[in-house]
Amino acid sequence: MKYEMNDSIFEKKTGHRFGDKTLLKRALTHSSYCRENGIPSYESNERLEFLGDAFLDAIVGNELYRRMPRVNEGRLTKTRAVVVCEKSLSEIGNEMNIGEFLYLGNGEAQTGGRGRDSIIADAIEAVIGAIFLDAGYEPAERFVLSFFDRIIRDAIDGKIFSDYKTEVQELLQKGGRKPYISYVLDRTEGPDHDKTFFVHLVCNNVRMGSGTGKTKKEAEQEAAKASLEGGYLDNVL
Repeated sequence: MKYEMNDSIFEKKTGHRFGDKTLLKRALTHSSYCRENGIPSYESNERLEFLGDAFLDAIVGNELYRRMPRVNEGRLTKTRAVVVCEKSLSEIGNEMNIGEFLYLGNGEAQTGGRGRDSIIADAIEAVIGAIFLDAGYEPAERFVLSFFDRIIRDAIDGKIFSDYKTEVQELLQKGGRKPYISYVLDRTEGPDHDKTFFVHLVCNNVRMGSGTGKTKKEAEQEAAKASLEGGYLDNVL
């Protein structure tokens, strides 16, 4: 596959030299590539993503605990959510151009998978997991603190929101309001291994923005974003 020759190029972007190169390749391997090439699903980056997610939470949590000595647990939790959300992860991944190095199935690649936020975010978590397995906690910590430093600083300063869903919820609940908010699944399209979800947001029985995504979570984020940017909140605020 043509992307295979670029593994070493991406390795340099991470700032970490892998002792076990197969860990890096696995971190960049999406499940769609495994399906199309008859490779067991556990050879995809999903297991590394699971591991990386845990260490990302721990590393960011420790850093926020150190940098925010006078805030309570609730504020720490909210600030960490800002840093580790899909939006932040995909931003880091796009800065690294990780999409062009991913091993994707042809179908996923042809439908924009290399630029899909959820795939990019998952791959960044997988890279964190791969670095940890290859060399331990400290190199994984160096990677996270190097690439996430600006986002951590902005989150501490309150310059970014955790995600569109959180932003919508906070705006709708401002002033002590207690609106009924729900995300309604309209339909799904495609086979089980490649579904597209269609969702819309409802607040107090008022239909708001709609969104689509390759996961329900991604579709809900898009519906929240559409609600914010489309002026729908003006109808209920």
